[in-house]
Amino acid sequence: MKKYDVQSCQILSKKQLTEDIYDVVVRTELARIAQPGQFAQIYVEGKTLRRPISICEIGEDTLRFVFQVRGDGTDRLSHSQVGESWNILAPLGHGFSLGDLSRKVCFVGGGIGVPPLLEAARRFGSQATVITGFRNKDAVILQEDFQKAGCRLILTTDDGSAGEHGLVTQFLPEDCQAIFACGPTPMLKALAAQAEKKGIPCQISLEERMACGVGACLGCACKLKTQENPAGWKYGHVCKDGPVFDSREVDFE
Repeated sequence: MKKYDVQSCQILSKKQLTEDIYDVVVRTELARIAQPGQFAQIYVEGKTLRRPISICEIGEDTLRFVFQVRGDGTDRLSHSQVGESWNILAPLGHGFSLGDLSRKVCFVGGGIGVPPLLEAARRFGSQATVITGFRNKDAVILQEDFQKAGCRLILTTDDGSAGEHGLVTQFLPEDCQAIFACGPTPMLKALAAQAEKKGIPCQISLEERMACGVGACLGCACKLKTQENPAGWKYGHVCKDGPVFDSREVDFE
């Protein structure tokens, strides 16, 4: 099979997790080449551009997508029914480099940045501490999934209505040997600084508006540090070079 491909994928299950977050599983051979942290471009009838959705979980012949309704395109996807099919271009992008699965690692997710972490965390099992942050108790998702994988869970909410009251960045355990994260940019910036202080690696999944998903349109440019350019930075592209980057490469300024 190619590095990525287009397939018509039948919807096997669909659940509504919160007021605006949906959980869809499709059957597809694309699962055989997918890696944790990659994403898919899903066709929406009547729309010129596909919608980029992170891969949440990878089965033997299934892919799971947990996505938030953010506009007309994702709203239409949320109305899909079991038995219908999605036209999917996948798997796309550079995912997480997991390395030694016996290390004690931390997965840190904020809001809709939590779903892209599940498949990678599953592979670490009890070696993973998963720290998730949400606005309030009504926005909490996927806790049972991480628990089923054997991960240690730390739940935080902005208003204290569930779990710990505070920011995800306050709860990194001392024995953490690597960080994997996805969420708002301020959160990622703070985690990158903590990782640098601790001297441990940190991989972060960035979010940008994507059109093509394969690096052709150059619409999802991001600023990366480099020694090759006298200016000290260059442009990379989230869809092709990422969405996962070593935090030391990203120019947050």
